[in-house]
Amino acid sequence: MPILNVNPTRMELMRLKTRLKQVTRGHKLLKDKQDSLIREFMQIVHTVREMRREVEDELSRVQRMYLLGAAPIMPTVLDALMSRPELDTRVGMTIKNVMSVRVPEFQVRTEGNIFAYGFLSTNGILDIAFEKLQKLAPKLVELAALEKRAELMSSEIEKTRRRVNALEHRIIPDVKETIKFIRMKLWELERGNIVNTMIVKKRVEARAAG
Repeated sequence: MPILNVNPTRMELMRLKTRLKQVTRGHKLLKDKQDSLIREFMQIVHTVREMRREVEDELSRVQRMYLLGAAPIMPTVLDALMSRPELDTRVGMTIKNVMSVRVPEFQVRTEGNIFAYGFLSTNGILDIAFEKLQKLAPKLVELAALEKRAELMSSEIEKTRRRVNALEHRIIPDVKETIKFIRMKLWELERGNIVNTMIVKKRVEARAAG
């Protein structure tokens, strides 16, 4: 086990004892943070999995309805209908702090009408497909935000895990070993002082007796 490069003095021993308390406390706080991040991450992953399944199912239904509704319409007519969008969708973003992780939150705002054509030019199935797609847009944005949050939290978990491991397997053991080393050196020094004192005492006593 490596020893920190310090002088084996009582002052250094006191400093290392204080440091050991600090790094031990820091290790506990980081471990608690890591556990909380993992719990939050697992909940988000579960939510993302369920939401993605719902969104993909709904998109598949919308696609089928669109193909069915667009089939009787001439391609040139359909292209002309799609080239006049009147719906304006804007996405705003704010940043939220979740356990020291800055995660995005999106807000969807729509203006206008998705039906940028006359109803006589299309059929009801196509109209319903467009309406469902419009309602699905906020959920797509929410899903993207959750997936980004999961990505950021995963990165923070890995970063926290490395710091926890560094404290647990390197820094704390090194400090403990160094404290043990200084105690041993101080004990050896104290024992040497006692032996020297005893030798001097015997010499003094021998001179007094002579």
